[in-house]
Amino acid sequence: MVKKDDYTQHISAQFNTELEDIRSNFLAMGGMVEKQVVDAITSLLEADSRLAEKVQAADKQINQMERQIDEELVRILARRQPAASDLRFIIAIGKSITDLERIGDEAAKVARYALALAEEGESPRGYVESRHIGNQVRAMVHDALDAFARFDADLAFRVMQDDSAIDTEYKTSLRALMTYMMEDPRSISRVLNVMWVLRSLERIGDHARNISEQLIFLVKGSDVRHTSYEEIERKLQQDN
Repeated sequence: MVKKDDYTQHISAQFNTELEDIRSNFLAMGGMVEKQVVDAITSLLEADSRLAEKVQAADKQINQMERQIDEELVRILARRQPAASDLRFIIAIGKSITDLERIGDEAAKVARYALALAEEGESPRGYVESRHIGNQVRAMVHDALDAFARFDADLAFRVMQDDSAIDTEYKTSLRALMTYMMEDPRSISRVLNVMWVLRSLERIGDHARNISEQLIFLVKGSDVRHTSYEEIERKLQQDN
């Protein structure tokens, strides 16, 4: 099992610094993405057009952070030729920054729909569901990043479990909204925008789950993608 302190135990002090810098930059990118998610949901629920525009503008900075970290990873691979847990660290960060960037993309989409809905004025059906699912995925993103910061595989596993609950709520919400649209065809345009918001929120949950899978791979050395919860839990209990 790998612990956070293992990445400051190399003979080369420079290598220690390089790995810690990557970890710090990853968490900084994660913090910005988490704020983008929070702001996107707030802009939707409060019809705050200015905040929605701010979320969309921040997407470029997140893309730049992804490129910067990716370049740092490539340099370390070329110079250090890492092996074992160091290589898992590089792989896990490399895959996770892709998921962070995609969370940023989905937050920008939510902001775009928030702008459209704010222009239409009246709050449509689905805002209660948006608030509830939005709060859940925001917590998932926060916990996935917290798990990465603390190398906490158990917390990462809980994030994975939370994703299943969000998937179920998402499907239930879609069915309710589709029924409402059939009953009131005048609402179709507005409710469709809300449905796209819910779709983006559900995808944010998927990406938070992916980040959690990478953290478990980093800490435990186990690829838990496409693995049942029972099997993952058994693996975590064995290691503990």
